[in-house]
Amino acid sequence: MVSFFVALAVLIIGYIVYGALVEKLFKPSDKPTPAIANPDGVDYVPISTTKAFLIQLLNIAGLGPIFGAISGALWGPSVYIWIVLGTILAGAVHDFMAGMLSERNDGASISEVTGKYLGPIMHNVMRVFSVVLLTLVGVVFMVGPAGLLARLTPEWLDVKLWTIIILCYYFLATLLPIDKIIGKVYPVFGVLLILMAVGIIVGTLANVGTRPMMEFSFKNLYPGNVDGTGVKPIWPLMFITVACGAISGFHATQSPIVSRCIKSEREGRKIFYGAMVAEGIIALIWASAAVTFYYNKDGAGTGLMALKAIGGGNSNSVYDMCVALLGKIGGPIALLGVIVCPITSGDTAFRSARMTIFDWFKLDERKVSVRLGVAVPILLIGYGISFINYSVIWRYFSWSNQTLAMIVLWAGAVYLATNYETKARAWICVVPATFMSAVSATYLLYAPECFNLGARGATGTTISYVGGIIAAIVCLIIFLLTAYKRPEVSLERQNSVIIGRK
Repeated sequence: MVSFFVALAVLIIGYIVYGALVEKLFKPSDKPTPAIANPDGVDYVPISTTKAFLIQLLNIAGLGPIFGAISGALWGPSVYIWIVLGTILAGAVHDFMAGMLSERNDGASISEVTGKYLGPIMHNVMRVFSVVLLTLVGVVFMVGPAGLLARLTPEWLDVKLWTIIILCYYFLATLLPIDKIIGKVYPVFGVLLILMAVGIIVGTLANVGTRPMMEFSFKNLYPGNVDGTGVKPIWPLMFITVACGAISGFHATQSPIVSRCIKSEREGRKIFYGAMVAEGIIALIWASAAVTFYYNKDGAGTGLMALKAIGGGNSNSVYDMCVALLGKIGGPIALLGVIVCPITSGDTAFRSARMTIFDWFKLDERKVSVRLGVAVPILLIGYGISFINYSVIWRYFSWSNQTLAMIVLWAGAVYLATNYETKARAWICVVPATFMSAVSATYLLYAPECFNLGARGATGTTISYVGGIIAAIVCLIIFLLTAYKRPEVSLERQNSVIIGRK
């Protein structure tokens, strides 16, 4: 219990102290934001700080801080340190930079922003990468809640039918102006999400007598097979599994939605950095609740085999936890929050995919026919992908998600190194970018869905680890020899427009 409250306190203090440092280094200006300078009534619509925060929180807090955090609990309380430090030093910095760089480039999609700072090759790579990732996210956040709704409703309302119903809602949310659906319902959903997380931790704390909360340790508690095999290493698997609860490239695709609506740059820390810290708190709650619940599910000290057997974080584990901790009444209420959470990220995932394509081909978002021509094919492709095994989609989503975060952090580092009077401020992005480069490269070499070197025993594992470290060092050297060597430029370049809206 002590570990949980210490971790919670560090997250809050991190927002106050490190968040203020990041804001100070970025230097918010008083220049008119895109929503104030060039509103269009569709995507560029001024909204209040409170509403912007709740929309950002709902946009980024999909299944990641719930399903991902519960799956991360398979490694035991060691997951706490990644959620806490990852959120403060990497995830929140990433989200802040993604949102503010988009704002300073007329609300451009993240593919356009990274292309500007990392060059034309990365520009095109990111365009394709972003659309693919956003489609996968939309699918993940469509199938997950459909499974939960099927558990709560009559049998004839099966997963396929709920998937179609959610898809219809996604169609409207993708197509209509942001203030027609998203701006009206998200604040309510945001409150529900927060209350759900509070309910889960209260239920966990109320049952500490029968299910004591475990204290932090670096010990790997991942449940292995009877013969002692099957234990998965913390590095890099846990760092990929717990994506949205620590750092997530998906957030960078969502931030432009809100960056097109904020009224002042000085709101950036509260909205972008603050929403990520709030998501870190949600992930911490679900991870600690899952460790506590499943480690003691059949009696103190029986291990996490039950969580592994149920498939980690998914609709089944969430349902079991909610009903057991909050009862037959509180459980379904909490589940509503879990259902709303991914739906409100899935709709904006498809919306972001539409926005990315619009920025890519310089299309006019004000024309309904053009929005239909882009939105319908994306949603139909997403529906087709939804028939693929959910766990397979999640694994590919997780790796591509963290790789995108790495790219965005390097773009932020280049921006800070080339647009300010002192280059040292770039290291708030360089350090997490280097770390995530190692994570992504190691996972690419090790994981079964990638090069699968982990299946070759100690030799394959060593190659994966060394390869990841080398890849991170190479990225750092390239940065130091290119962006860090560029001459310093005037701050007047900071508000340049790159997407050329009509």
